[in-house]
Amino acid sequence: MTSSGGHDRLASWRKREANVYRVFPYGGLALGTLLALVAPAPASPGPVPTLAAAVAAGCWVAWFVTLHPDWQSRRRLMAVYYAGLLTFAAVLVAASPWYGFFAWIGYIHAFPVLPGRWRVAGMATTAALVATSQGGGLAVVTSHWPLWLVLVLFNLLVAGSVSWFAAMAQKEDANRRRLMAELGEANRQLTETVRENAGLHAQLLIQAREAGVLDERQRMAREIHDTLAQGLAGIITQLEAAEQTRDRSADWRRHVDNGLALARESLTEARRSVRAVRPEPLETARLPDALVELGGRWSALHGVRAEVATTGTPRPLHPEIEVTLLRAAQEALANVARHAAASRVGLTLSYMADVVTLDVRDDGAGFEVIDQPTSREPTGGYGLTVMRQRVTRVGGELVVESEPGGGTAISASVPALPGGAG
Repeated sequence: MTSSGGHDRLASWRKREANVYRVFPYGGLALGTLLALVAPAPASPGPVPTLAAAVAAGCWVAWFVTLHPDWQSRRRLMAVYYAGLLTFAAVLVAASPWYGFFAWIGYIHAFPVLPGRWRVAGMATTAALVATSQGGGLAVVTSHWPLWLVLVLFNLLVAGSVSWFAAMAQKEDANRRRLMAELGEANRQLTETVRENAGLHAQLLIQAREAGVLDERQRMAREIHDTLAQGLAGIITQLEAAEQTRDRSADWRRHVDNGLALARESLTEARRSVRAVRPEPLETARLPDALVELGGRWSALHGVRAEVATTGTPRPLHPEIEVTLLRAAQEALANVARHAAASRVGLTLSYMADVVTLDVRDDGAGFEVIDQPTSREPTGGYGLTVMRQRVTRVGGELVVESEPGGGTAISASVPALPGGAG
């Protein structure tokens, strides 16, 4: 806003300056004519020839400057104008020294109409005419030529100094206009960049929102699988066992009670998952203890021995790391219960310098491993796929080794991020 206002003021000043320069020739001509008529020079040709020359000079200026201001950009035409201006000034100064006021206009008009060296020549000629006027006319050139030379040099010095400052001002003005143009262009580009950035920002917000929605959907899918799906599978297993032991009331009651306990536990975990709260075992115990508790409950529920061991020095890990390992153990045990028909399961939690590894081994039926991590498993479920997604999400790696009749070994390796990491 300030730059625009300064630019407008400068343009207004330049316009007024141009108008003044157009008026100056007529002012100098009128003043010289008035003084020439009131106080004529001794060798004056008389008022009529003087007035005729003055009128001709005024018409010359009016035609080239006043009536055709757009001609100033035509260098050759303006050079003709300037030559005529100096010719009329010389004739008038010869007629009366008072016309030095008009000859002085040669200094002003030299800048806008003459190029480099020609401008110097024009100013030198103007200085000679002004010095002649100041000396009292043509008589001083012949009778007192040293004085006339001093006047010429003085006028050249003054005019040169003024011209130098004017040239510097003109150069500074040109630089200012160039900087203003560059600033305007930079502002235009900045405005365009801001507009593009606003569009990109809006696009990024949309993409971030979509990514957040997708991430939350994936999280909920994993949590549903780890809670509801596993719980329902366990409940179905217990109900099927209860159906087979209907004639044995004690066994029937045990399987039904196990099914009810699994239903309550699954409901609690589902509610915690919706609120994105850590699993209850990790709220009340460390990860090694939570795995021991998990193995004990699973073993009691399915009648298969589960051995849990820890190597290395246990230490608190980032909550997401601990949840990932606990969910991996739950899924591995659920797969053993559903598909392996194993007689023994072993879980080993290994703490190392930069990595924590959970190994789950069983001596069950095994299966043929297909190297397609995202495909549906041969058993018809998605347990290993969800497990792999969880482990990969925290920067870890899941390795599955199995063969038909040879059992299964699952190894989940994750970064050992400390518990204080955000």
